[in-house]
Amino acid sequence: MGKRPDELRRAFDSLKAQEGVTLDIVIVGNGWDPKEQFPNQKTLHLPENIGIPGGRNAGAGQVDGKTLFFLDDDVLLHDKKTFAKMKELMDLRPEIGLIQPRVIALKDGEATPTRWVPRLRIGREPRSSVATSLWEGATAIDHDLFESIGGWPKNFFYAHEGVELVWRVLDEGRIPWYAADIEVKHPVINPARHDYYFFLNARNRVWLAKRNLRFPFSFLYPLTWILISLFRIREKRGAWFKGLFQGIFTTSIGVDEKKRKKLCWQTHWLLTKFGRPPII
Repeated sequence: MGKRPDELRRAFDSLKAQEGVTLDIVIVGNGWDPKEQFPNQKTLHLPENIGIPGGRNAGAGQVDGKTLFFLDDDVLLHDKKTFAKMKELMDLRPEIGLIQPRVIALKDGEATPTRWVPRLRIGREPRSSVATSLWEGATAIDHDLFESIGGWPKNFFYAHEGVELVWRVLDEGRIPWYAADIEVKHPVINPARHDYYFFLNARNRVWLAKRNLRFPFSFLYPLTWILISLFRIREKRGAWFKGLFQGIFTTSIGVDEKKRKKLCWQTHWLLTKFGRPPII
């Protein structure tokens, strides 16, 4: 959105510093023109903010390459071999279609939030495993696979778009992988400081189930999260309830997503096998 020019410059410089790979980079301006800050770089100006997943989809259509990598403007690739390591992993294990690296705090000594580890039972944070959710700020995915899935769920705007992407990767017969031996840095920020965080989380949880899960999981998944949220949330319940009701009474399926099918039963089983049954 152009509100963090210093962080964006730092992220871009760390991207350009990557070794052992060929890059085709586009900077997406969600509601602003990045050409002002990067006059000599390929950019995409979206006149209005269409949301994080929508912006990523728009950017993906502007680049070529075997693998797509989505980088948020406040993420730092402190290792110049980050991409080379991801490429090597995907070459050695072609069943892996998506990679989330381990995320560590930008400031030395600061604790890493457990929500950045994409599995239900965190255990040892540095342990690699199949990902059953996603921290989306630095995501690598096979380009053809991304196209087959249909991209990020653009109508989500923000929150849980990564969960759907992981589910869809599994549904395509590929593995979403948490690579704990590949690290990126990100500042520790509390996302729950805004009303829209609670609104979008509640709405998108319901949309996620309605779009992807088969009955009875399409009912049990949001019900579980409603019960958990009622226990956890002490403030901003009004925004949360508003989002919940919008999720129940509206649809997230756009005109270009009418043919999207629900996950197959095998994917429901795989989520259970990998430690996150689709009821939570």
